[in-house]
Amino acid sequence: MVEDGGEEEAEGESGEMPAATAAPPLQRCNGFLPGKEAAGGEEQPAAPAAPAAPASEAEAMLAAGAGRVETRLSRRRLAVLAVFSCYSLVNAFQWIQYSILSNVFAGFYSVSFTQIDWLSMVYMVAYVPLILPATWLLDARGLRLTALLGSGLNALGAWLKCGSLAPQRYSITLAAQAVCAVAQVFILGLPSRIASVWFGPTEVSTACAVAVLGNQLGTAIGFLLPPVLVPNTPNDIDLMAHNISIMFYGTAIVSTLLFFLTGVVFEEKPKYPPSHSQAVLQTIPPEDYSYKQSIINLFKNIPFVLLLISYGIMTGAFYSVSTLLNQMIVTHYEGEEVNAGRIGLTLVVAGMVGSIICGLWLDYTKTYKQTTLIVYILSFIGLLVFTFTLDLGYLIIVFVTGGVLGFFMTGYLPLGFEFAVEITYPESEGTSSGLLNASAQIFGILFTLVQGKLTTDYSPRAGNLFLSAWIFVGIILTALIKSDLRRHNVNSGIMNLDIKAVPVDSPVEPESTALKIQSAL
Repeated sequence: MVEDGGEEEAEGESGEMPAATAAPPLQRCNGFLPGKEAAGGEEQPAAPAAPAAPASEAEAMLAAGAGRVETRLSRRRLAVLAVFSCYSLVNAFQWIQYSILSNVFAGFYSVSFTQIDWLSMVYMVAYVPLILPATWLLDARGLRLTALLGSGLNALGAWLKCGSLAPQRYSITLAAQAVCAVAQVFILGLPSRIASVWFGPTEVSTACAVAVLGNQLGTAIGFLLPPVLVPNTPNDIDLMAHNISIMFYGTAIVSTLLFFLTGVVFEEKPKYPPSHSQAVLQTIPPEDYSYKQSIINLFKNIPFVLLLISYGIMTGAFYSVSTLLNQMIVTHYEGEEVNAGRIGLTLVVAGMVGSIICGLWLDYTKTYKQTTLIVYILSFIGLLVFTFTLDLGYLIIVFVTGGVLGFFMTGYLPLGFEFAVEITYPESEGTSSGLLNASAQIFGILFTLVQGKLTTDYSPRAGNLFLSAWIFVGIILTALIKSDLRRHNVNSGIMNLDIKAVPVDSPVEPESTALKIQSAL
């Protein structure tokens, strides 16, 4: 096992490349989806009119049919995953800490419930315009810088909140939450990138699920801890401010510690690639990469576009339910703010279990579309059951139905990331997952505004039925997705396509070399 990352990858290479990748070098060109230069998919030698020398050692190795790129798993991968999961947890905690105490903060700052809802929705609003610059930064400057920005801004926002501990300082807490929202832009797109760059093919889906799980755990703690730390004391504002200060300062200290750990633990990539698909991607020089072309390729990929919409619907519905859960519960169970938080905790913890089970299942079976469709259908059924049992007057039933809903709805999140990586390979994982999250934020804003209005003007049932109708649309879109598992085929040595690889690490590393693969089964 090799722990260090970032050294020259040519070191320690031995053996043979898979037969599917042992093809003569081809002339390079722009474009990163399966190419169409070689009609019929047959092996073609370099054009005789312009016999150029191999552009790199990697191409020379392929041309000679020699040398299998050595793949190993790094011990550091577990530390990278753990630190990322922890600061993602804190960011998610800061997202939900206001909404679950909406009545408390509305009284403390003397503002409306809608203004408190915006403390949650600012996460969604900030994500949409910033996601393209953030994914460009991830592709252009690499994983380490992006991770440092995410954890650093997360800590900065937490400290700014400590300056909003007075009833007239709503604008300060909104600005601080906006900083945390910007931090989220550099966090949500990393699970699939970390999993692909650091983990092997038999553990990549599980790793992605664990990375997403950190964010879910933060939401779970955000449901549980704030109602305990900040009980509703409307007759004692000073005590309320003191309780809020404990929550804010504690969050700031933890997020600062995680920022320093990020700087110590995160590396750009491991010394050796963990899989053959990563070995292919890491051989492309930065000048061959076009971020604009990558975006164009993704939007020309019809299965990805369908997944983009269906993922946005499901995740946006989850954001809306999480934001409005307190209002839904206290509408039917007055004075049950603490139990509203516990129900939210149950929803998310059940979803964490669902995420891990789905990740393990994908690593074992690779049945991406089937699993995604089944989970989507069960989420639809779970939301209907939750909707029609919410007003029965028995909290225990709400706990059970909320847990079932969370198991499937939250468990869907890593499925979407991994399915997107499979059907868009060799495009950048950060770009595809960033677009998925942007779609989720857009749907989340719309769903929260509409469901909040329906809940306030009519009832929680009206708002939940609105979400159910949209999730049904998502089921239809998911069923239409064509399952083309490109990354899995590369790792398995099954390549029927001429593929141009996209770099996955920082272009500042000059030792990367060019490689274009044309298979011949």
